[in-house]
Amino acid sequence: MTWRQQLEQRLEHAPDGRQKAVPAHLHVSVIRKLKSGQFRLYSRKKDASTGKRRNLGTVSTLEQAKQHEREIQYFKRH
Repeated sequence: MTWRQQLEQRLEHAPDGRQKAVPAHLHVSVIRKLKSGQFRLYSRKKDASTGKRRNLGTVSTLEQAKQHEREIQYFKRH
């Protein structure tokens, strides 16, 4: 199952058709493993002009990628 399918499963719709907000801990992160064995963190939103996700950093381990994602979320809100 792809990350998009997982996210769609988690999204619930309100009776009036609006989407309910999904808590941050339920978001599917966009961390991908590269052929080199490193992990790259991508933006959740696609750039409208290019249709691609922004590269938010490349790290050597999955734990570092998750930590970097938490740092980015903290920076966005403080």
